[in-house]
Amino acid sequence: MAGILFIISAPSGSGKSTLVSELRKQVSGVDFAVSWTTRAPRGSEANGREYNFTTRDEFLRMVEAGLFLEHAELFGKHLYGTARTSLDDARATGHDLLLDIDVNGARQVRQKMPEAVGIFVLPPDPKQLRTRLRNRMRAEGDVDEDELYRRLDEARKEIENFRQYGYILINDILDRAVAQLEAIVLAERFYRNGEPIAYRSRRVLEVAAACLQTNSQERIKPVLEAFGILGDSGQQQLPFGDEPDDD
Repeated sequence: MAGILFIISAPSGSGKSTLVSELRKQVSGVDFAVSWTTRAPRGSEANGREYNFTTRDEFLRMVEAGLFLEHAELFGKHLYGTARTSLDDARATGHDLLLDIDVNGARQVRQKMPEAVGIFVLPPDPKQLRTRLRNRMRAEGDVDEDELYRRLDEARKEIENFRQYGYILINDILDRAVAQLEAIVLAERFYRNGEPIAYRSRRVLEVAAACLQTNSQERIKPVLEAFGILGDSGQQQLPFGDEPDDD
């Protein structure tokens, strides 16, 4: 049975890594493509687990050799990429493959594999995203306000690409977002491969259907408005610095 390629994208700080981790605990047969990066490990990150860490020179050599399914430079600083071997290995076992990549990388993959299932994770609002990013910077030992607001601006630009994804999640309540992500995977297996859903099949399909972008307009509208992205009427720059933090 052929595996399904899932692409999950979200602005930095949206919590997609936690969602992916929880999904893999609950759903078997989902391989995770460990990305390559030139940035340094954070905290307890281990080489080969969260990322494959490498030098910029080595990364560029891999690009020249055509070893990446997709690659991009984020925040003008670090390179990230997904090795083609991740897809080959998943296909060999019939497993699904989950790619945690940004909107530019997702675009590259869709050009090569238009059948991929796209999932975009939205943070609930700019204030919560700003708090998450600031807390991450604190944990890394340096809160750079200029960098923080640059990332917030990048987040808004990424969110503008939400229409390129078939499914939309809002990561406001973790358990609910995990259940929605699980439902999407099971529903796609059911529709594409005829794989039965053993438990509450109708409910699983209903949850997944509710996350389809075409069915999510009213649910995501407040989030888009909070980020200054006005759905059908264009976009508007949001002055992230106007609201003070609670912390």
